[in-house]
Amino acid sequence: MGEIFAGRYELVDPIGRGGVGAVWRVWDHRRRRYVAAKVLQQRDAHTLLRFVREQALRIDHPHVLAPASWAADDDKVLFTMDLVGGGSFAHLIGDYGPLPPRYVCTLLDQLLSGLAAVHAEGVVHRDIKPANILLESTGTGRPHVRLSDFGIALTKGEPRLTEANYVMGTPGYFAPEQMMGDDPDFPADLFAVGLVALYLITGHKPDAEALVKLFEQGVPNAPTGVPEPLWQVLAGLLQPDPENRFRTANGARKALATAVDLLPEADLDDDAIEVFDQLGPLPTGFGPDGPTRPRRRHAKADPPQDNGAAPSRPQPAADSGSADEAAPGPDAAAPPQPAAPRPSMSDTGSFTLPPPLPRNDQPRAPHTEAPEAPGTPGPPGLLGLRPPAPRPPKSGTPNPRTPRRPRIGPHRTRPHRRSPRAHRRRRPRRRPADPRLRPHRSSGRRYPIR
Repeated sequence: MGEIFAGRYELVDPIGRGGVGAVWRVWDHRRRRYVAAKVLQQRDAHTLLRFVREQALRIDHPHVLAPASWAADDDKVLFTMDLVGGGSFAHLIGDYGPLPPRYVCTLLDQLLSGLAAVHAEGVVHRDIKPANILLESTGTGRPHVRLSDFGIALTKGEPRLTEANYVMGTPGYFAPEQMMGDDPDFPADLFAVGLVALYLITGHKPDAEALVKLFEQGVPNAPTGVPEPLWQVLAGLLQPDPENRFRTANGARKALATAVDLLPEADLDDDAIEVFDQLGPLPTGFGPDGPTRPRRRHAKADPPQDNGAAPSRPQPAADSGSADEAAPGPDAAAPPQPAAPRPSMSDTGSFTLPPPLPRNDQPRAPHTEAPEAPGTPGPPGLLGLRPPAPRPPKSGTPNPRTPRRPRIGPHRTRPHRRSPRAHRRRRPRRRPADPRLRPHRSSGRRYPIR
C-alpha cells in the first residue's frame, strides 16, 4: 500500500483476486481519480502473453469494462480500468436471493447489449459467469451492468494458446460443444448467458449437465418461479445444439423485448432492491480526492524571522544641499550598520549562508608608506618573528605567466616529410612474354610448348 507504480499509479488496497492477478484500487496521479488495476502475479511466458492480449482489448461500450491503459515497472505489469464498486451478480444474489422477473430482464438486456459489442469486435469471451458481471453502485435506481474479465477471451482467427483437448473457462458454465472440443464461437457465450439468467431468477447455480439431458427430449417445462414468456427466451439460449440456439446476442435481445411485454406488472418489492457500494472504506492516508498526506514544502526565498517581519536592509543616504550633512566630520558618530543575518534553519532542513568574506585575490587599497629597500625585512609578525626577505629572481628564469616556447633543436624538430614517391610500393618489372611459352588456362603461367 502506498507504492507508486511506474511513477503514475499508487496502489491503495486490494479489492479482488483473479486467476492470473490481483485487482487493486489505485490512485492515478495523471488523471487525478481512483481506478482499478489488475497486477500480474505469475511471470511465465504463457501468462504474460495472455496478459498482453487482454490489455490490448479496446471496446468502448457502456456495458463493457475493458482495459484503458497499461504500465510496466521492472518485473511487474498492470493494466487499469474503471473502478466499479457495486459488486457482481454473485453479491446481488447473496444479498437478496432470487430476483424478480422484470428486474432479471433488465439485467439480461444490458448483458446481451454488452456481449453484442464484444462479438462485433470478433471476440469470444469464453468466461461468462456471475462473478465476471459487475454492477455500478446505483442504489435503488436503475441497475447498470458491466461485462468484465477478458483474461481468456479469444479473437476469432488468432492462434489459440491452449493445448489440444484442453478447455478454458469455469466449470458449470461450459457449452456442450466446448466439452466436445470444438473451437470457441459466439453461441457458446450465449449458452453461458442463459445459465446466468437462470441463476438470477432461481437464486442458485443451475446444473448444466442435467439441463442438457432434459433438452434432449425436447423443451422441458418452465422451472418453478420462471414465467413462461421468459422461459421461452431462456430455452432458446440453453439449447444443447448450437444450430438450434440463438446465433447472435441481438437476436436474443429482440426476443427478450417481446417477452417483457407479456410479463405481469412489477410488484412493490422490485423497488426495494438496492445496489450499494461493496468496496470498503479508504485506508488511512487516502481521501475522496486522493492521498491526504502532507506534501513536502520547498525552501523559502527569505529566512524566517523571529518576529515574522522582513529583514531590514540599509537605506541609501538622501541627497542634501549641505556639505556638512553629506560628509560628517571625524568627531561625528558613525551611523549604525545593519547586522548581517545569522544562518537559520528553514522548513526543509536547509539554511541560509552568511555574506561571503573578502578574498585575498581581490584588489586592496594602496599603501601610503614609503617603499622599503630590497632585502629589508618586513614588520614583525604575531610571535615577533620577521618574515624572510624575498629572494631576487634567478637569471634566465622565464616569467611564469609567459607561456614557455617549445625547444627547437636537433632532438625536437618537425617530423620529416617524405616525398610521395617514397611511399609507393615498388613493383617488379615484368619480363616480356616469350613466344616459345604458352600460358596456363588457370594460373596464367607460361610453359614450354612441346
